[in-house]
Amino acid sequence: MCKKPYYITTAIAYTSGKPHIGNSYEIVLTDAIARFRRMQGYDVFFLTGTDEHGQKIEDKARDAGITPKEFVDGVASQIKGICDLLNTTYDKFIRTTDDYHEEAVQKIFQKLYDQGDIYKSEYEGFYCKPCESFWTETQAVDGKCPDCGRDVEKAREEAYFLKLSKYQKQLEEYIENNPDFIYPESRKKEMLNNFIKPGIQDLCVSRTSFKWGVPVPFDSKHVIYVWIDALSNYITALGYQPDKQSELYEKYWPANVHIVGKDIVRFHTIYWPIMLMALGQPLPQKVYGHPWLLVGADKMSKSRGNVIYADQLVELFGVDAVRYYLLAEMPHASDGSLTFENVIERYNTDLANTIGNLVNRTIAMVNKYFGGTIPCNTCSGDFDDELKATAVNTVPAVTKYFDEFRIADAVSEVIALARRSNKYIDETMPWALAKDEAQKDRLSTVLYNLIESIRFIALLLKPFMPETTDKIMAQLNCDISDFSTLSSFGALPEGHTVSTASPLFERIDTVKMMERIEEMYKQEEPEQPKIPGLAPIGIEDFAKVELTAVKIVDCTPVKRAKKLLCLTVDDGSGTPRTIASGIAKWYKPEELIGRTVICVTNLKPAVLCGVESNGMILAADCAEDDVKVLFIDGVPAGSKIR
Repeated sequence: MCKKPYYITTAIAYTSGKPHIGNSYEIVLTDAIARFRRMQGYDVFFLTGTDEHGQKIEDKARDAGITPKEFVDGVASQIKGICDLLNTTYDKFIRTTDDYHEEAVQKIFQKLYDQGDIYKSEYEGFYCKPCESFWTETQAVDGKCPDCGRDVEKAREEAYFLKLSKYQKQLEEYIENNPDFIYPESRKKEMLNNFIKPGIQDLCVSRTSFKWGVPVPFDSKHVIYVWIDALSNYITALGYQPDKQSELYEKYWPANVHIVGKDIVRFHTIYWPIMLMALGQPLPQKVYGHPWLLVGADKMSKSRGNVIYADQLVELFGVDAVRYYLLAEMPHASDGSLTFENVIERYNTDLANTIGNLVNRTIAMVNKYFGGTIPCNTCSGDFDDELKATAVNTVPAVTKYFDEFRIADAVSEVIALARRSNKYIDETMPWALAKDEAQKDRLSTVLYNLIESIRFIALLLKPFMPETTDKIMAQLNCDISDFSTLSSFGALPEGHTVSTASPLFERIDTVKMMERIEEMYKQEEPEQPKIPGLAPIGIEDFAKVELTAVKIVDCTPVKRAKKLLCLTVDDGSGTPRTIASGIAKWYKPEELIGRTVICVTNLKPAVLCGVESNGMILAADCAEDDVKVLFIDGVPAGSKIR
């Protein structure tokens, strides 16, 4: 029987430096999906790799005193090593310096030029080197990049442009007619309302100010800029060239899903689809823009001193525990958070207590009471049907969540089955049944049900924790691992003999682990805080924050959120400003109306429970669970705080 193909990709990682754990989340997420689809019987092709050209890399190589190729070789090796460390099952690792890729990119550029979709002009505007993005004067915000907030440089140079504007209507119609193309829904609305409908500008696709890139085939002064080079990896990896198509391309394209970070959804849902339209090729079925993994409440960055790397976490907790935390902790559509304390708590609660304890004591009881062999499964009793139903129903629930890319919810379903199995032990009390010879058949049935439930858990854990699955199946002494065997309860034959119980996860001593973590970071980066946190900043960084005195003129509770109050404030501009603030636990609306507070007024707007928040008021954490707003009554609204 021919398996149905399934093509899944990550965004390719930029080789400017070692990726942090937030970057590594994407490869683990994609691997879990790929593993689950293989379990379902799909013929999966899983692509990842590295983006290796650009001015930033040329500059970094120059600073390091080596060639750009030597620089990217080293970083690409690091990135690939982390993918392997995290036990990911990619089928191909593409590098944009691969000869076949560069050849295909040149042919793509040539085809688009020949058919009139690329033209030569001159660019004048602002350039953000970290984002490798050009901005017009109106797009730049106070001389800063609107995406990352860093300084931009005035730039003027000859360049080739891709006619994005030519395909705007076609792209809009495609998105409207394919409502699942951009996922989740919030990302689709953002792309349509903020970037597409206001008007798509033609895209700069070549540069002359640096040389580290794929040369334009007909103009030696130019190198092909990042968009055509990097985005086309999804098809060049399959052997695509404009003048011929490979068997792999015919088999797997269009991709079932591109897994990308929410910050690059725009490139994958505007630039990339238009490139494909211009090439006359089908578009990917879906682009899933996943949220970010933060450290505490902050985005990871070296300037903040809060960068955590995958190899460090693996050294502390092991591969499967790291995979588990990344997948279990990341919400579907909002940013996830990583703290060492939370990792330890998850490890002890979910892995050591819930899963590890269930497997260990069940197998130990089978060995203790039946010499390792369960003789029969014929004496049904209370709680059996509920356990069986929970096990069987977990399978479609997990499948549904994978289909919706709600991977953390899929993890929760498996943990819920493990908790139900532990509860079943408490309900049936096998140790009490063992004391009564007349209850031996009932004891046998109880232990059979537990072993079969553990088999369900082990197989459903495989996308998340493959090594743990193998260990559990080895302790069960079971090779019944086909996904189809989970359609009903009872595939394990009566008379099955288990192996020896051994701990899957040893509980972590929190104090000792935090001491170890502190020592690790002390040795790793002595100039940084012992544990990643806020790094020292200069006055120029502080000057980026706009603090303004604002007077609260109205305040109401937010119906959909018990913690939030909706503040309407006068910031001196003449236009009321709305702020959502999480202080409802400590203040009533009437206590705030008429008061003057300090507000950060240059924050990007954020929608919280349906309220667009345009700022943040300052408050102090005074003690455990005690917050006090900083009032500055008497200061005129609109006064700048310096």
